[in-house]
Amino acid sequence: MAEQMNLFQLAAPSAPESPPAGAYATLAELTAACQSCHKCGLAATRTHVVVSRGNPQAPLMVIGEGPGQQEDETGLPFVGRAGQLLDKILASVHLDAERDVYICNVVKCRPPGNRNPEPEEVAACKPYLLEQIRLVNPKIILLAGAVAVQAILGEKRGITKIRGQWFTWQGYACMPVLHPAYLLRNPSREVGSPKWLMWQDIQAVRAKLDALTQG
Repeated sequence: MAEQMNLFQLAAPSAPESPPAGAYATLAELTAACQSCHKCGLAATRTHVVVSRGNPQAPLMVIGEGPGQQEDETGLPFVGRAGQLLDKILASVHLDAERDVYICNVVKCRPPGNRNPEPEEVAACKPYLLEQIRLVNPKIILLAGAVAVQAILGEKRGITKIRGQWFTWQGYACMPVLHPAYLLRNPSREVGSPKWLMWQDIQAVRAKLDALTQG
């Protein structure tokens, strides 16, 4: 809770007040609010607001960092090369990205040049992300990349040090994993490589998901 409050306090004083928890009855209401949002400077350069794709009733939620160029052009998260790899990773353990997973990002608008979002940009968008989590209410949350890990867990350790570990946040089982874009830059499949580590992690996620949904 302290981390959540700290991030809210990072928002610029001139920004509109953040919606309280439970502000939206449905994801459609939340999406409409996101599409009209101008709480940070990213709104000025966006083409589309990128809220989500997948199944709102899915047991697995994937949270990435922010939209890239293709996401900004289409209005859907994880549709570029990294997104295609994510879909393949999920399919490798028989998870369909549209049926079994709800996919979103920490920030809903593309940071210029695909840079990491600034703290005030994360702060402006975090209330929407928290509402997405509440409304979807998944069994497991995958945090893809350092920005997502920091935004939700407040974890300062590097992603390579904590990936594959289970964390409990607000009652949710969360696992930090390497971002698919990082895997594209490290294509080796040798033992100990990023892709090999992701294979271990996604198998662990599938096993836990089966245990939670069958229990």
